[in-house]
Amino acid sequence: MSTQDIAHSDRKQEHLEICLTQDVRSGVTTGLERFALVHEALPEMALDDVDTSCCFLGHTLRAPLLISAMTGGTHEARALNRRLAIAAQTLGLAIGLGSQRAALEDPDLWPTYQVRDVAPDVLLFANLGAVQLNYGYGPAECLRAVEAIGADALVLHLNPLQEALQPDGNTDFRGLGAKIAEICHALPCPVLVKEVGWGLSARSAHALSQAGVAGLDVGGAGGTSWSQVERHRSASPDDADTQNALAEAFARWGLSTADSLLAVREACPTLPLIASGGITDGVSAAKCLALGADLVGMAYPLLRPATESATAVTEKLAVILRQLCIAMFCTGARSLADLDRSHLLTRS
Repeated sequence: MSTQDIAHSDRKQEHLEICLTQDVRSGVTTGLERFALVHEALPEMALDDVDTSCCFLGHTLRAPLLISAMTGGTHEARALNRRLAIAAQTLGLAIGLGSQRAALEDPDLWPTYQVRDVAPDVLLFANLGAVQLNYGYGPAECLRAVEAIGADALVLHLNPLQEALQPDGNTDFRGLGAKIAEICHALPCPVLVKEVGWGLSARSAHALSQAGVAGLDVGGAGGTSWSQVERHRSASPDDADTQNALAEAFARWGLSTADSLLAVREACPTLPLIASGGITDGVSAAKCLALGADLVGMAYPLLRPATESATAVTEKLAVILRQLCIAMFCTGARSLADLDRSHLLTRS
């Protein structure tokens, strides 16, 4: 393993520990507090009538939830990913893995991403940083990321602010749209693009749609803020004050999850959309679905349960799913197709 590979793996482990031990929430709210689901006292249905099943990219899911990408590339991550995958398999949900760049650069780390043996039926997303297309990666590396873990699709993530705040960040985002288009046309599987926590704008979403992506994850502000994660990263005493000042200025940066979702849905009326960024319960998930999302992604609420057991993750998700069912029941929505903007009020 090269010195650069070791540094990349160490950074991933540091990110994980910071998320578990520090307050790294965005200073921006999700924006979902501006909306309320319309309560129907006479829903004219039974709770058992609620059907949360859906189809995403040709795959049938029992509920429109995605266990969003969290980790990988460190040996400690293997157990976490497998526990998350077991829960996804048990509940019939989708799951994405953390960036696979570490394993592409050090094949000894591939086992930290292997989950197909415990989750043979899940909709599984591979993951790479889109900016790596400007640092030597191309269709071969993207295909390798997909094939090495038996994924159904590839997610390319966008994180310009995080890269800009990392002392060793990759900050050349020039010409990425064309390179993403190349990957979309070269790979035999769907390619999606996601932001990591500061939201997609209508302009970016339109450009990505034109590039041929199969779907978008808005990754809005309101949950984990990677500027705050970078603020807590180890630095030499000489650099710590500067790093802290740089990151702190961006504590309230980004488009909220609700604002990004609304903008992207308007810009891309028919494109499959995933809403993520600070979603912690089934009621918030229902709001996102009513605002136009097809799936709802969650990461941080599942991280601590994943350090315990697959059962803990499954139990946490079961509560969220029950909340979603009750929210649909109390709005009179029998199916996800029924859960639309007519079920929302805008709070003053």
